[in-house]
Amino acid sequence: MAEWIDTPLDKRTVCQKRLRQSTNAPQPLDTLPAAWRDLLARWVRRGGNSRWETLSNDAGNNQVQLAYSLLDWLLRSGWAAVAQQWKHGDWLPQRVELLHLPQLRNALGLRDAANDEQRWQAIRTGLTNTLSESLIPALSALDEMPIQRALSRYPLIVALQQWQDEQRSGTRRDFALLARADTKGLSESEWAWLEHIFDLAEFRIERHTPLLLLAAPLTLTTEQGDLALMSCADFAAITPATMQSVTAANGTVSRWQLVENQTSFERVAKQRDENVGVIWVPGFPPSWWCVAVGQLIDLAPAPAYIACDPDPAGIAIALKAAALWQARDLAWHPWKMSAADLSGLRARKPLTEKDQLQLAALRNTNLLPAELLALSEWMLEKGEKGEQEGYL
Repeated sequence: MAEWIDTPLDKRTVCQKRLRQSTNAPQPLDTLPAAWRDLLARWVRRGGNSRWETLSNDAGNNQVQLAYSLLDWLLRSGWAAVAQQWKHGDWLPQRVELLHLPQLRNALGLRDAANDEQRWQAIRTGLTNTLSESLIPALSALDEMPIQRALSRYPLIVALQQWQDEQRSGTRRDFALLARADTKGLSESEWAWLEHIFDLAEFRIERHTPLLLLAAPLTLTTEQGDLALMSCADFAAITPATMQSVTAANGTVSRWQLVENQTSFERVAKQRDENVGVIWVPGFPPSWWCVAVGQLIDLAPAPAYIACDPDPAGIAIALKAAALWQARDLAWHPWKMSAADLSGLRARKPLTEKDQLQLAALRNTNLLPAELLALSEWMLEKGEKGEQEGYL
């Protein structure tokens, strides 16, 4: 039987208000009816100190008696302290403070905010010490989230570190299998979050198996047989794994034309001269593309003519692709990236602040050939950029 501790709350009157709680230790919730547990969980989520009117409203008009029964059990079982007022010949509840909240949350299977905060800070410290530099931006993104969401998403960053450490490559499903043991284990919002922070292609994670799109007067020899690229009416699509199996390239390429915009690539591939090779550049060149194209030009070396959008990002992409040729002492040239090409477009876009910062950084590298330097000067002067699809 419960023994009570009654504390007067209003010393100006005789026992009109009091705080009542039991001396009993908290009793197990195992036998609590399901309806009581559900209502109690709602009360706990409110923070543990609420007006009785608010709590009784949680039960609904038809379940007020259920709320009173639950409150009486909590009071007698050592889980609550109740501020009461003497009215109409009875002690009526005014406010309820739930006691031993961590144990109560644990018994109900609810998260404890304080414990989550401590857990996240410990995890974050560990991540700071173990993540590679390329993954550090994820920490700021996690800090901006509610703690429970950060706790659910940080394992994706840990999996990304493992993927990077093991030099894996594959599709989204391959990564989801590693991260969640389920090829469909990541939601669309989780994929969107990862893509917002990282260029997943740089981590060799593709929506589908990546494809090297090219047209060339070559026959590629593999262990499984020959691939006659010249037999394709427009262009071929080769997986990185297939490219890795190529041991020789028969034929002659007078020059390689690299085109960023896929629509423009398809036009150029169909209209190319017979001895010209054309390669699609899928945006900022991902690692798999650099490896595949590097192997291709090792087998069929020729100068490169690189066409990207006449904008700051296009210049950066061209320089990244050109590095493959520079590393092999092969010549490269900008192609269809002149100030005249940009000024001749019917439609142009204004430079953003990010564009201007990127241009400044590019100009400071002293890597720009004369044509790209002139293009950058035109963009800065006019404050405009363009897309190669308008003329190529």
